Amino acid sequence: MSQWRPPAKAARGQGTPGSARARPGSLTQSPLAVPPRLRCRPGRRRRRELRAAAAPGPAALPPASADCQAAPGPAPAPQPPARPPRGMAGVVVSGAQVSYISQDCEEIPEFLGRKYGHMAKRLDLSFNLLRSLEGLKTFSYLEELILDNNLLGNDLLLPRLPHLHTLTLNKNQITELESLLDHLAEVVPSLQYLSLLGNIACPNELVCKEKDEDDYQRYRYFVLHKLTNLKFLDTRKVTRREREEALIRGAFMKVVKPKDVKAPSAAASASPEMHYTPLPSGSRDLTNHRGILGKCRYIYYGKHSEGNRFIRDDQL
Repeated sequence: MSQWRPPAKAARGQGTPGSARARPGSLTQSPLAVPPRLRCRPGRRRRRELRAAAAPGPAALPPASADCQAAPGPAPAPQPPARPPRGMAGVVVSGAQVSYISQDCEEIPEFLGRKYGHMAKRLDLSFNLLRSLEGLKTFSYLEELILDNNLLGNDLLLPRLPHLHTLTLNKNQITELESLLDHLAEVVPSLQYLSLLGNIACPNELVCKEKDEDDYQRYRYFVLHKLTNLKFLDTRKVTRREREEALIRGAFMKVVKPKDVKAPSAAASASPEMHYTPLPSGSRDLTNHRGILGKCRYIYYGKHSEGNRFIRDDQL
């Protein structure tokens, strides 16, 4: 009769699949048990792989290549933005509109025509010191030209601008009207909107207190006679009645500039305090008056006199 022995303990890691240890009393080992050396806690294998990848060694270094570049040095210091050419800072461009305002220029800069002459349709040169318009030769496609508050005078010369329909010359130094209108009729045949306010040649009562509405209306008739295509003059639209009056009487509405007063003679300039008197020089002194004898011929025309109604023909 054999002696009884206790069952052997199951080895660590042995048992049925899905269990960590075999049940007590088991005499056989499951063939699907995981070997002890391959078991690890979750995440440990991943940490070993990361340590192996980070460890320096010949296997971790990439092979040398001619395309490899040297390590970049320190970043260069930021460079200040390039300064625009002189005068370019005052240019404002919006589509086909170019503005060069308040730059105190006496002539149109060359770079404006060189850079924007081929595309500009509206050019604003207000509040400058312009005396010449030679720089407009390259602006052949202009439709609107603003030249307010400059120093343009009677010698104003525009290049031929066949597409120009709006021109403003407010507050300049234009005193002669006829020569300017003849020039505009020749070089800008499509002109429809013109403004000359603030010039001596434009007798507007809002600008010149010595002028009245009749003076300004005569000025409008004369301008419309010269420029028959105008639709708007200064601040008012051209009416049909004005156009008819300009056609009939416009040629006779020319504003004549008064001739300059001659310079005073040397005798008058020597004694500016002495006023003119028709009396001879011998009787000008009131303290030593000796009387004057002479002949006087008086002709009565009866102009602006109410006494003519009481004078008979035989008394004349």
